[in-house]
Amino acid sequence: MKTVLITGAGIGIGRATARAFAADGHRVIVTDVLESEGRAVVDEINASGGTAEFHPLDVTSSEAADRVVAAVEEAYGPLDTLVLNAGIAHRVPLAEMSDEAWDRTFEIDLKGMMRLVRAAAPAMRERGQGAIVCLSSIMGVAYGWDEHVHYSAAKSGVVGLVRGLAVELARDGIRVNGVAPGYIRTAQALSEKHSLGPAGLEKAAEFIPIGRVGEAEDIADVILFLASDQARYMTGQTITVDGGLLVGRY
Repeated sequence: MKTVLITGAGIGIGRATARAFAADGHRVIVTDVLESEGRAVVDEINASGGTAEFHPLDVTSSEAADRVVAAVEEAYGPLDTLVLNAGIAHRVPLAEMSDEAWDRTFEIDLKGMMRLVRAAAPAMRERGQGAIVCLSSIMGVAYGWDEHVHYSAAKSGVVGLVRGLAVELARDGIRVNGVAPGYIRTAQALSEKHSLGPAGLEKAAEFIPIGRVGEAEDIADVILFLASDQARYMTGQTITVDGGLLVGRY
């Protein structure tokens, strides 16, 4: 049985991704700082006949990242897939941007990914195979986002992380790709304080060519594809999944 570790798997895209991999027969390692939500995902997967377990994980801690990966490797061997989804997006106008607010976003949204890759890559390399998928954003690959410059910058950095890791790890049989979601119906997007809110999200559907806002499952299925052997010749790519938003805005 293949093993996948997913960060930020308690809610939203992470939760949907955990369910997708479980349905595909993977052992799912659910990690999150949200313990009750993470354990609920595990219970749901196990109740439906899948295999999952929860490990609390704060991706800002190198020690925690190393510990969780080591525990999973000791039990099941090298990870087959690593899905780096944990992230935050807080509205902070430039005039109010503190070093701490900037650094907090980068510690989670970008450096958090590096910590997990650094921990998991040695065993993957030794075995000679593995897949890594990093979550960027349409706000990191194409659009700017006012009052979220730290988020846009971090998510743009994810694209560079994917490219650099893909080249460094390719000869060891490890593929690294990214997904850049467009407008997706998640708790983050539904937050009026930090994002569009319910009304803004529905308004966005008016200018998305497919005619609707994306669901978490729309992203999860692409992540599953990128981790699969069907994407065996793809590495270093960040795929935008946005219902045609980028090509339709003119």
